[in-house]
Amino acid sequence: MTERRHSLTREAIEAGAVEQMMLNCGIPIRVLSEAEREASLDGTLAAHPAAGSDIWLFAYGSLIWNPTIAFAERCTGTIRGWHRRFCLSSPVGRGTPERPGLMLGLDRGGSCRGVAYRVPSQAARDELTVVWRREMVTGAYRPRWVHVAVAGREVPAIAFVVNRDGPNYVGAMPRERMVERLAVAAGRLGSSADYLFETAKALALAAVPDRHLEDLAAAVRAAQANRG
Repeated sequence: MTERRHSLTREAIEAGAVEQMMLNCGIPIRVLSEAEREASLDGTLAAHPAAGSDIWLFAYGSLIWNPTIAFAERCTGTIRGWHRRFCLSSPVGRGTPERPGLMLGLDRGGSCRGVAYRVPSQAARDELTVVWRREMVTGAYRPRWVHVAVAGREVPAIAFVVNRDGPNYVGAMPRERMVERLAVAAGRLGSSADYLFETAKALALAAVPDRHLEDLAAAVRAAQANRG
């Protein structure tokens, strides 16, 4: 049976499409309750190092090319102590239980260049509620405050780092296996390959290209071509 595809729009997120996708996937996945998500957002906002000021959000994957939020400013930025890695198994969104895909997470060590969005303080809760309904569905990520270098200064920003204790954390894996999973997996939000391709393209367009992702994308395209 062909799976019904979902478009990850703001309207779909606000309607609970991501949550329903997980609840109806046919495999046991723990979905956070609305109360748990609210508590997570409340705790994150309460820990804001500059209370009352605008909120910065650091994007390193699909939030770059599909932010689904309103923002006042968009800058390239760099964080230290975390790096972008395909370290999350995706048995639903970008894969299936039989052919799980891979998603990006921020894992420990190194550095990461991406995009930072400034959200006005008066709109922050409404906009971040959309982000939490998108990213904090299963607890695969943990929101935390990081320092991001933007436009010659450092600002505190929210980033979603990988939950190493979560069931879908796979850590590092052999490159050949990673390429194979990315090349073939597709789920209700599309293919893992397209997720990789769009992220690599968006980073290049933002003038912060990721050579590792570009090399990986080339390898995935070659693997797809070889499969015919």
